[in-house]
Amino acid sequence: MKKGFTLSEVLITLGIIGLVAALTFPILLKHHRKTVIETRLAKFYTTMNQAVMRAEVDFGDKKEWGKIGDGFETDENGNPDKSKSIPLAWFNTYMRPYLNLLYVKTASDGRVLAYFPDGSLAAIGENAILFYIDASYYSEYESSDGEKYPNEMDSGTKCFLFAFWPSRENNKSHYNKGVEPYISIYWDGTRESLFTGDYGCKQETNRTRPYCTKLIQMNGWKIPKDYPLKY
Repeated sequence: MKKGFTLSEVLITLGIIGLVAALTFPILLKHHRKTVIETRLAKFYTTMNQAVMRAEVDFGDKKEWGKIGDGFETDENGNPDKSKSIPLAWFNTYMRPYLNLLYVKTASDGRVLAYFPDGSLAAIGENAILFYIDASYYSEYESSDGEKYPNEMDSGTKCFLFAFWPSRENNKSHYNKGVEPYISIYWDGTRESLFTGDYGCKQETNRTRPYCTKLIQMNGWKIPKDYPLKY
């Protein structure tokens, strides 16, 4: 006689497999998401600062490069010339030659949108560098004055804030440094304060969460166990 599994035994086995898969898939997905964030953050930080160091060989001290700037140049009538982005002119001189990019364009507010081969995107302006883990996360919102700006409200999960302010002597976190996580001059230097205040990495906020980037950097570009946001 040949013995085999009955239909009920097969269905029970498949049910168990399905239950185990349903329980483990979210965990695997979260781990993958965590790995992607950590890997791309670390890679972006290294890539940008290697570009800064290479540019210094050609252009001298980064403190003397001038500000990135924001917006557009104006025409003879004082109106913005959307074909002349101020950040793009700076970027094309000091950074673009030293980066491997898929392509570059400008946002509605004049910021540089630099697309990287790994699928990430950096929106570069004077006030901040917004690094999107995936370029598809980038979006713009319309302000009360009718102008469009990059949406930063997913900061800490889909978007992470950096800045390039090497000439700001009053900010020790950025002075004479390359591209670094966005830090205010009021940060007291403690890890605890990265969770609080207007810029803190926390769930409830009506502003962006720039300190989330610093929090991850201080943990060796690994998302810490006490990270307050779902990613």
